[in-house]
Amino acid sequence: MGESVPQSHSEIFRDGLLDGQVVAVSGAGTGLGRAAALEMVRLGATVVGCGRREEPLVETAGLAEGLPGKFEHSTLDIRDEGEVDPFFDDLLERHGRLDTLLNNAGGQFLSPAEMVNPKGFRTVIELNVTGTWLMSHAAATRAFIPQESGTILSVTLSPHNGMPGMVHSGAARAAVENMMRTLATEWARFGIRTCAIAPGQFATETFVSKYPKEVVESVHQTIPMGRLGKEEEFAWLVAYLASPAGAFHSGSVITVDGGRDNWFGQFPPEAFGSGELPAEER
Repeated sequence: MGESVPQSHSEIFRDGLLDGQVVAVSGAGTGLGRAAALEMVRLGATVVGCGRREEPLVETAGLAEGLPGKFEHSTLDIRDEGEVDPFFDDLLERHGRLDTLLNNAGGQFLSPAEMVNPKGFRTVIELNVTGTWLMSHAAATRAFIPQESGTILSVTLSPHNGMPGMVHSGAARAAVENMMRTLATEWARFGIRTCAIAPGQFATETFVSKYPKEVVESVHQTIPMGRLGKEEEFAWLVAYLASPAGAFHSGSVITVDGGRDNWFGQFPPEAFGSGELPAEER
């Protein structure tokens, strides 16, 4: 689940694809954020990772040793502008520019809606909406607008239908997707691109080890492709969007979930037997 020593070269992209780029990644210590950070380091970028806990970031730094690019890190609470602004000031002082921001940090918890108290709801909104806004605004005003270029990628969630047990997260992720659509229009005049990436179920360590066993063992059956996503598949999408190949992507919500957003489960359902429909229904 992303813990093994990474390959020194990308499985997909040419060496040096992101040479010279500076990328900020929130939530870079674990899961999808770590995978994306390592892939971009593998492609030559300098990645500045942040998160609330030091230990996972140190682990990511260890995995990045020997790769073509460089991984730096600092602890940061994305909900606190008193920490966010100095983070970008320090990054720009060291590197002089910023090319891409990946808003990956966030969080939620499973709970029936009637059991979500005001504090829990506010916490999810602050992590996913306020934190994404503070990071995006600081990156834009300090780096992207002055240099007239930049990319903001914000991680949301699939599926997009109502998700019982996740009312707070669903509301937060919808807000972030609309935020990215709006900023894509407003900040296009500054050469800034903004997109949302909506991952479905991925085989991250957190999902495999922290979610109920029954969910982990059965969730692949809800995905038309019949499997969970791999962390590297998310990382490849991020790298693509950060590269020149992604230069015309803006204002999009890019869903990466094996088809789950469109259909629950595999097709044809077992009830269809061989999959042959009656002639009058063809």
